[in-house]
Amino acid sequence: MLRGRAAFYVSQGSLLGCSVGGNELGISVLLLLPQRLVVNNCHTVFSVGQKVSELAWMMRKTKCFWGTFAGRGSKWEKVAGENARMLPKATHEEKKQQEAKSRGKLKTMAGKLLKAMASGKEAAEEKAGGVEMAGNLLKMATCRKGAEGGVPAEEVICEFIEQGKFLEACDHIYNLEHSGDDKMGKSESLYKLLAERMWTVVGEALSGSGRTFLEPLQSVGESLKWEKQKEAEWLGRSQETGPVSTWSPNFWRKELEQQLIQYMAAQIPLLSSSAKANETALKQHLSQLETLFLPSLEHRSGVFEEAGLLSTYTYCCHASLSSHLATLTDSSHLSFSQCLLVYEWGLKMYKSGSETCLRSRQTPQNSLSFGVQCLLWIVLKTEEKLLAVAKKEVGKALKEAFDIGKPPCADGAVIQILTEKAEAAWHVSESLSEKVEAVCLEECLRFLESYENEVRNFLQLDGCPEICSGLWILENCCILRAVWCKLTYICSASTSQDVKVNGFLDRMEDEIMEHFLRTVASKVKGTLKEHFKKCESSFDHILESLKQSFLVFGKKKTDTYEALVKAVNAIVIAEYVQALLTIARKLSSVQRRRIVSKMEEDHRMLQDIFKECLGPAAGHLKDPIGAILELIQASDSEGMKIALLPILKEFPDLRKEHLSAVLDIKVSLNREDRAALLDAFHDNCRESKPEVNLLFADIEIKPGKYGLCACLCC
Repeated sequence: MLRGRAAFYVSQGSLLGCSVGGNELGISVLLLLPQRLVVNNCHTVFSVGQKVSELAWMMRKTKCFWGTFAGRGSKWEKVAGENARMLPKATHEEKKQQEAKSRGKLKTMAGKLLKAMASGKEAAEEKAGGVEMAGNLLKMATCRKGAEGGVPAEEVICEFIEQGKFLEACDHIYNLEHSGDDKMGKSESLYKLLAERMWTVVGEALSGSGRTFLEPLQSVGESLKWEKQKEAEWLGRSQETGPVSTWSPNFWRKELEQQLIQYMAAQIPLLSSSAKANETALKQHLSQLETLFLPSLEHRSGVFEEAGLLSTYTYCCHASLSSHLATLTDSSHLSFSQCLLVYEWGLKMYKSGSETCLRSRQTPQNSLSFGVQCLLWIVLKTEEKLLAVAKKEVGKALKEAFDIGKPPCADGAVIQILTEKAEAAWHVSESLSEKVEAVCLEECLRFLESYENEVRNFLQLDGCPEICSGLWILENCCILRAVWCKLTYICSASTSQDVKVNGFLDRMEDEIMEHFLRTVASKVKGTLKEHFKKCESSFDHILESLKQSFLVFGKKKTDTYEALVKAVNAIVIAEYVQALLTIARKLSSVQRRRIVSKMEEDHRMLQDIFKECLGPAAGHLKDPIGAILELIQASDSEGMKIALLPILKEFPDLRKEHLSAVLDIKVSLNREDRAALLDAFHDNCRESKPEVNLLFADIEIKPGKYGLCACLCC
């Protein structure tokens, strides 16, 4: 730090002193930043680490200046006084005023130069040579002035900068840079000082009354054009781009854009992160952008247009607005409806016929202005985000609706998931609605593909899953088929999409139907093993579970439902008859009598369940249990022969061993009647034709020991 207050004065044709601590010294003080030389009462203080050669040079220089002050000062003052007496009084006063004015201006510029250099202290440590040159700029100019007797170039440039004549300053700095006298790199420091002053003018034009700063702002625009011109000339002369890329004015336009964008971003109304999730707060924020933010930018665009900076100003308006809207839509928690609000606002601004700062004043015919292109870009970017959010929400909703292991949802809810977003978008734009609709259909196809893989993984699990889980998956397939059928009428689904969806559903239905029926057969077969031996079994619990699942499934009114229930009925009846005929020969007479009563209970339960599930269609189901009960409950052999005839007609695949096992259940049947019934069977049986869903064809009866039946009469 300099001790005391230091003021530097340079006048035309004379070198003034430096007042340090109240002592007036007729010497020139060398300014070094961050290494400083302090002269106080003829003592020199150097920074730590300065080289010995530099110290010696500074001592000699100081001694030279001190000699001038001490030895030749009276003669110099005498000559100056004589020259002053030779001038007319009016001329003398006028010259004194000019000198005072010049000293004041130079003092101001020197102070600003020092302040600018001090603010870049960190950068100065890395580039000590350039910063030291900036600090010594004023001293060198003063010394050369005294030697040459003219106004130094640095002083002229500083006056141009102070007066806001930036273009003239550019020309002078450029001339100095290429004159061969700029060995110390003074032009680079002057470029930096010029840029700092230009951005100060831009900031004042933005924050204050713009027209007050119109002339210096116009000079800023001219300076930027000058920079582009010089850069083009430089590139035209040489193919080497190295010096151009590091030339200080080359960064002016970028620095101006940063200044403008920073100012515009500060003018945007605040919206807290918690308020982004609130649609009402988001609507209010967008309204503030329309009524406050954009008009404020438009208000200041006129002066930038007159200054020739409208294109840069417009670009920065677009950059700040698009950046802010991107911030609004980049939230991972942004919903489709909120994103639609932002899109609708951007589309409104694009379609608006009012002049804004984003619209060019003069647009060639049949071409979009830069501002309109910017608004269109914002709309398209928001549309991309909107479609991405729609796809994400539809996929998530479908996954939740068709979660394996959970009960299915209603088909109406699924249709709402796939259509509500397109309907909401239709109120904003018909073309947007079509795009949202297409995205939802594509996401539906993608979900079906992933759901098919998930179903296959479920079917490959070890162990036998619950019956209801398989039925839920099958029910989901039916719901998806019904939903897709309705969507083809509501949406514009393509033929290829329709074929692909039906292919997914057909494969899944076939696989899950086969798996479900195998599961039912396995469960029923396992419970029937001990059903006729014990008083209680889980057979009735399985039937009740099937009934409840079927009744829920039946509400969907799908074509698959009736076929599924009939297939389950056939499996249950076949497994029941198989278990009945297998166990009949192994039971005692007392146990056989109990079988008849158990058969009656089971028959009533089966009839009630399937009638409730199928309604009138249950009348067409085959009833072998009822036919067997009629046969064994007949009072005599003649009655049994009469009951046998409809059995042979309805079940042509009945074989002799099947009838023999059935007759074993009737304990009171004697050998003669048994033989007569078997003869009647032999006389009336006919060769069965190939038919579908034959009951007894797959039922095997193992012969007893010695190959005879239990009654020993066969």
